[in-house]
Amino acid sequence: QVRLVESGGGLVQAGGSLRLSCAASGRTFGMGWFRQAPGKGRESVASIGWSGGNTYYADSVKGRFIISGDNSKNTVILQMNSLKPEDTAVYYCAARGTEAGSFKYWGQGTQVTVSS
Repeated sequence: QVRLVESGGGLVQAGGSLRLSCAASGRTFGMGWFRQAPGKGRESVASIGWSGGNTYYADSVKGRFIISGDNSKNTVILQMNSLKPEDTAVYYCAARGTEAGSFKYWGQGTQVTVSS
């Protein structure tokens, strides 16, 4: 079982920046971030694959968030800039157990609150 440990998050004013970090205890085949706002479903925010380094961003965060990772250390960082109140959510780190598989492992979540 791979464990994911998240750090970062907190309270920031609109227009500010936050950095989320996540470290996996074992081998992964790609990592990403999801978020869930109150009363809404969980949505994918950004992800990165270790094979080729391909990245994915939700339309709502393109141009503002940057995902980066280290394959050898199984770590991923989400740099969030120009934050908006609608970015307020619990952010979850996730990792793929196989290259073509779904996100199998999940972190506990970290709160991000953006005040207007």
